[in-house]
Amino acid sequence: MSRWTAAAGALVVSLDSMMNIAFPAIATAFAAPAERVRWIIICYVLTYAITAFAGGAAADRLGHVAVFRTGVALSVVAFVMGGAAAGFGGLLVARVVQGFAGGLVYGTAPALSTARAAPALRGRRLGFLNGAIALGGALGPLAAGLLVEAFGWRSIFHVRVPLALGVLVGTAAALRPEPAASGRRSVTIADLTRGPVLHASALSFVARGAIFAIWLLVPFYLVDARGLSPSVGGMLFMLTPLGTALAAPLSGRLADRVGAGAPAVAGLLVEALGLALLASVDGVTPLGVIAVALFTAGFGLGFFEVPNMAAVMAAFPPGQQGAAGGLTFLSRTLGVVAGVAVLAEVFATRRATVGFVAAFAQSLLVAALAVAAAALFALAGRRLQR
Repeated sequence: MSRWTAAAGALVVSLDSMMNIAFPAIATAFAAPAERVRWIIICYVLTYAITAFAGGAAADRLGHVAVFRTGVALSVVAFVMGGAAAGFGGLLVARVVQGFAGGLVYGTAPALSTARAAPALRGRRLGFLNGAIALGGALGPLAAGLLVEAFGWRSIFHVRVPLALGVLVGTAAALRPEPAASGRRSVTIADLTRGPVLHASALSFVARGAIFAIWLLVPFYLVDARGLSPSVGGMLFMLTPLGTALAAPLSGRLADRVGAGAPAVAGLLVEALGLALLASVDGVTPLGVIAVALFTAGFGLGFFEVPNMAAVMAAFPPGQQGAAGGLTFLSRTLGVVAGVAVLAEVFATRRATVGFVAAFAQSLLVAALAVAAAALFALAGRRLQR
């Protein structure tokens, strides 16, 4: 049951994809320009990047179930705070609390998912977890579009309170706390700076950072530049995480059979293709083309992330699986922070010169080139290992 409970908790955390389709409404409510909205992302992901690794490492000693439960309980508090925020600053504080909570969940979910699983099944277990995360990412924009239109942006926080409470009750029924471990060696800098670990972490950093060109900018393109309603925009936007959700189980099974290297490279190439296609859009590009591009980029990310996560966790012993899982989310989310900061700056700078749509396309092109370079780096690394 641990993998199901871990997946449920991670799904609730990943429903934060609701935020993205609500960005235009939040920006309007607080009179914030599009580039200032990036702090809603940064405050959240930077906090959970740090917490995911620290929480995972602490869980190796304190117990993964206890840390996981703490993260779910704090998520309830954060959702209440976000829905009640009176100003932009209050919303950012809520996002920090939410990031701390989400980091504890994400940092322990991989270890809970693979607990007592044979090495040959690691990819499938992680594919199941990543599929749940991506499913939450896919459902979020669609639900958010409907909620924002009907009830306003605060509803995207309110609706997650009962969901998190349900997971919290479920953990009490399904998971037994493990005894605190003693005598386990703590993770050291030397463990984290080994070649295979750094290589996989660097690739994850780039892949996640680039995909957030979609998460940050596409909602504004769909709603503001193309004039779509939040619900229709949410339906299109969900295609990226839907692609990730479909790809994750497939790549997990493939990684168990052929190893992590080839699926990871293939995933990066597909992601780069999707981002490059988005970089070619203008103000009249058919929505079908945009839909294909969004799905392709998400599918590539999902096909890459599961074998990449499996490679990192395989590099650590059983007593350090919490730290290993937390490290995978640390590299992902540091990439998100860097990607949001850099791509938002590129977009803001270019928009002043060439306008919204051209700046959007150029920002996506930067993201596509970064992922393509990462794919070449990964391919070169595989050849050197032979």
